Amino acid sequence: MNILIVHAHPENQSFTTSLKNLADEVLNKKGYSVEISDLYEMNFNPVASKQDFQIVENPEYFNYALEQRNAVKKDSLSPDIKIEIDKVQRADLIIFTFPLYWTSVPAILKGWIDRVFVSGIFYGGKRFYNHGGMTGKKAMLCFTLGGREHMFGDQSVHGSIEQYISSIQRGSLAYTGFDVLPPFIAYHVPYISHEDRQKILTNFESYLENLENLKPLEFPKLENFDDKMNPLN
Repeated sequence: MNILIVHAHPENQSFTTSLKNLADEVLNKKGYSVEISDLYEMNFNPVASKQDFQIVENPEYFNYALEQRNAVKKDSLSPDIKIEIDKVQRADLIIFTFPLYWTSVPAILKGWIDRVFVSGIFYGGKRFYNHGGMTGKKAMLCFTLGGREHMFGDQSVHGSIEQYISSIQRGSLAYTGFDVLPPFIAYHVPYISHEDRQKILTNFESYLENLENLKPLEFPKLENFDDKMNPLN
């Protein structure tokens, strides 16, 4: 299995980075091929702009998604984007490691998704959900946060964690066709003891050992298309 870890944390000594390093170690020992995109280490540019294209089809009115689709056809995406797309296309599974910021991913990771999940490859036209461009691949989230586990749930103060991360799991990953594995979540990380952190690492190791047996989350499937759909929508 080919695995891509996309890591977004600015501190090499962070617990999130420890989770990334453990994943790299465990998965390599299992014989998997592991690539890592460490976004802060790469100084990855998260800003979507005209500079993402070697040729801008319509310089008078810039539509990012349409320019992505034109660039895919003409192989004129910027080199840094093409490198990351190639990594995704090689991968059978993508693991995202990050701290949860304001119910979402850090800006650098959001920018990676904005620039790498290009229209014309990942989505676009009739290419979405179970017909998405990444159909047949898996993805999962591994993230840390400060909240306690009991603070999340349908009747809890924050609501369900699934609701918190729906925009990532459903709106980005499932939408582009990935089978989304259950997330690994490390709660209350800044405030727990070293021993409790070690327990989380042990649990994550067990989680990784069982990767191939994890059942993907279920999302409604799109069965039929309206032939009158605008292919540019």
